[in-house]
Amino acid sequence: MEITPKKGFKGLVENWQSDLIAAVSVSLIALPLSLGIALAAGAPAMSGILSAIVGGVVTTLYRGGHISVNGPAKGVIAVILLGIALMDDGSGQAFNYVLAAVVVSGAIQVVLGLLKLGRLADIFHSSVIHGILAAIGIIIFAKQIHVALGTHSDSPSIIQNLVDAVLFLPQANPFVVIIALTGLLLLLFHSKISYKFFHILPAPMWVIALSIPFVYIFNFFDQNTLSFFGKAYEVGPHLLLDIPDNIMDSIMHPNFGKINTIEFWTTVVSILIITSIESLAIAKAVDKIDPYKRKTDLNKDLTGIGLSTIAAGMIGGLPIIAVIIRSTVNIHNGAKTKWSNMYQGLLLLLFIVVLSPIMRQVPLCAFAILLVYTGFKLASPAVFKQIYNQGIEQLIFFVGTMVLTLYTNLLIGLLGGLLLAMVSHMLLAKVSIPQFFKMVYRSGSDLIKNPDGSYDIKVKGIANFLGILKIDKMVSQIPSGADVNIDLSETRLVGITYMDYIVDYLKTQKNTGGKVIIKGLDSHVSSSTYNRALKIALNNQVVKLSSRQNRLQNLANENDYQYANQVDWNTLYLKKFHFFEIRPIERKSNCLKGTFKDLDVPWEIADVTFSEGAAFTAETFNTTLMVLKLPKKIPVFTMEKEGVLDKIVDRVRSYTGYKDVDFEMYPEFSKKFLILGNNESEIKSFFTDEIIRFFESHQIYHLESNGEALVIFDKIKLARTDETIAFIDYGKELATILDIMD
Repeated sequence: MEITPKKGFKGLVENWQSDLIAAVSVSLIALPLSLGIALAAGAPAMSGILSAIVGGVVTTLYRGGHISVNGPAKGVIAVILLGIALMDDGSGQAFNYVLAAVVVSGAIQVVLGLLKLGRLADIFHSSVIHGILAAIGIIIFAKQIHVALGTHSDSPSIIQNLVDAVLFLPQANPFVVIIALTGLLLLLFHSKISYKFFHILPAPMWVIALSIPFVYIFNFFDQNTLSFFGKAYEVGPHLLLDIPDNIMDSIMHPNFGKINTIEFWTTVVSILIITSIESLAIAKAVDKIDPYKRKTDLNKDLTGIGLSTIAAGMIGGLPIIAVIIRSTVNIHNGAKTKWSNMYQGLLLLLFIVVLSPIMRQVPLCAFAILLVYTGFKLASPAVFKQIYNQGIEQLIFFVGTMVLTLYTNLLIGLLGGLLLAMVSHMLLAKVSIPQFFKMVYRSGSDLIKNPDGSYDIKVKGIANFLGILKIDKMVSQIPSGADVNIDLSETRLVGITYMDYIVDYLKTQKNTGGKVIIKGLDSHVSSSTYNRALKIALNNQVVKLSSRQNRLQNLANENDYQYANQVDWNTLYLKKFHFFEIRPIERKSNCLKGTFKDLDVPWEIADVTFSEGAAFTAETFNTTLMVLKLPKKIPVFTMEKEGVLDKIVDRVRSYTGYKDVDFEMYPEFSKKFLILGNNESEIKSFFTDEIIRFFESHQIYHLESNGEALVIFDKIKLARTDETIAFIDYGKELATILDIMD
């Protein structure tokens, strides 16, 4: 196990090299994104850079996180646009009024953190938050698509902005479109380009860098007219980024003149809610991919972000948020301590001072296409599909919140979405309004400590997002490492946000050595197979196995295997495989277990649900896999046929750091299989003639060794019964060969 890096200044001295190297990559991504976010928010471009610098330097000095990166993020775009629109009185001070709202929201965040109310973010319904983020994505797309096309829409309506993008398409400036389209192609295909030169810089920097030659070719520096298929188009300096020569000229100060207006406080609350929810959610997401499994102090983090937001607002910067993309890049590039965040802030300061003459040559459409791409991902069809897979009711909450936000504002959209979810829960639970709130807050849920040191939590009544603080209070009394049984059998309704909370708690408690069991849901039904889907208890409900589960049960009975259809939360051993190190496992179910008795090799076949990505953009996948627990040590490696697992497996090499092991004596085998590992000599010794002949004569699976066990799976889908039998036969033959090798 890796040694956890030291904290404080000892960590600074010990890990400065790795942190600095990671910060270089992060700052190269942060530079174009920070400028683009500010422009998309209707703020001066430099406000994004100021925010990123403050997020790096100030937040590092007081924070609860260990390895996340702070700065401006896409979530602030919509709230800043809202504030500017609400407080624009024609005086030219609209953004200064917004800066005052930023300062006040930061101050409230500090208070919330000091009062240890960081967990308040958990009470907001997850599908409602996704709806807000999808609306933000559409707002970003609707505003920035016009910049990327060289068109302009005067309508204050987001929907009309989208309609205008289509209507004005014939008027698009082709010289702007060429640059934007080149940038879009780079974003889409950068990860698929194998030429190493293109991986020196991250994709956003390539978009910026390759846009500059076009500026010279089309001469954007002088106001002039260019012809395209006989039609004239205006180009000139107005299409380029405009930033001051001196960073001190970018400093702006807040104006508190609107502090007594409803518009001001609407802006404050909107900034507070969006930045707090997104920051705390991302902090938890970063904890999941931290290689040292450290946990963020959410209350301290909220206070630190609040202090940074105050500092940013005082000098003209945007609100500070923990940012997932930059945090992920930070981790994947070897950062170990919080000081990498400070380095990236200082590097940004250096870059903007040194590179400002070059940045003034960058066309605005290059920044716009970065945001168009981001906005689309937040509201893409894949997001709708993901929400639908969680239950039809979640799609209703999601779409309702999104539409309400687009036609009103973020605050009304959030409150309206929460009201929609709450009313729907009342209807699904089939209880009156007074009874509903009684079942939420006065249900008689209990926390019991057993003589053996374990704890029982008996949850009763309605367990939805309104009851998160109640369950949080109970689990806060349970020490780390204790075993916990959570019984939901007496609940009438269990919401998806509540399930999110207890599953996250389960994982946290397991990481400290405790065993957590969630039970009592066998008599609940839901509209989705998603394990965290909203669940309703029906009286006298008989739990029926599906036809596939019946076949698996019969297979177990016929062969003396063990079978359990219930969700099994014991998945920590799967994290020892590289494939699942960066892909959080949601659940394991339909577990079939047995032992190859003559070989003394236990095996397990199970359906596993895991997610790819992080935070709000994660995508969920299901697969059936087999685990062989070996009686001896073998080399650590991964074996696959390129393309067999589509886009997921294509990324294995980049995350594991493995290199391809080639077998010169077996050219056909090397062509057919891709063997990845670090210890080439051990791997070549392991792959004997018998092993190679076995793999060549059998179906190609993805196979991975962690040194103690093998995980085997085919495509990212659930296996049929005949495929399950094939798994068992394959595993037995392989185990037999490994036994003979002794």
